Amino acid sequence: MLVQVLHTIASALQIPVIVLLIALTIIMVIIIGMLIAEVFTERRYFKLDLPVLIDDLGADENPVEVIEDADLLQRQKQALLEILRHPHAKEAQRESMAVNLVAAEQSIFDNRTKVTDFIAKVAPMLGLMGTLIPLGPGIVSIGSGDTTLLSESLLVAFDTTILGLIVGAIALLVSTIRKSWYAKYMAAFEAAMECVLEKANEMAAAQQHPSTQVPAQKRASYQGTAQQSPVPSWMGRRDDDVDIPRGREQEG
Repeated sequence: MLVQVLHTIASALQIPVIVLLIALTIIMVIIIGMLIAEVFTERRYFKLDLPVLIDDLGADENPVEVIEDADLLQRQKQALLEILRHPHAKEAQRESMAVNLVAAEQSIFDNRTKVTDFIAKVAPMLGLMGTLIPLGPGIVSIGSGDTTLLSESLLVAFDTTILGLIVGAIALLVSTIRKSWYAKYMAAFEAAMECVLEKANEMAAAQQHPSTQVPAQKRASYQGTAQQSPVPSWMGRRDDDVDIPRGREQEG
């Protein structure tokens, strides 16, 4: 009785396993298309030169233009600009915002790789199930001499095995490629986020504590005026040089 129940359950799983393998194959075809599109969109335009970005942020007074001109992903540019949109926030608040933005970017990349990682693990399992399930009736058919059923069972078993291994191998390859790309994206994004965060803190500190020193141009104009203004003749004369009339000297 129990053996018959197990046989019934195993036989009932054959069609769902084949359907799932076909569905995973279709999903992998779509993912490969997305990977090719990613090469010509994100991968093609991501050419960030971090030292140049650091120099531009330090030299330019408008960091917004520097970020917009940087060779980053459009989504990463918006995340960096979000830090600059809150000039009145405190330093700790900006740091928390930066951490959340970096975590959100990492989550997007993780969600992409989780799909292919799942397929790489599940597809070979489904292929193995599709191999073992039809082998039961095929082995039974040997005793009855039904070679037709045996050949059909072996054909299904081999097809599901091959399909499961191919889908799993492609999914593993896509995951490996994407993880190497995303690791570089995140390393550059985190470094750029630190630079922009430091620039935002400097700009906020400059707004809160403006400098009281006289600008260099004004100091130069003041010095030029002082040099051009003539000194009165009496300021350069000493008391010994003053001529006192004789009459007044005798009166004294």
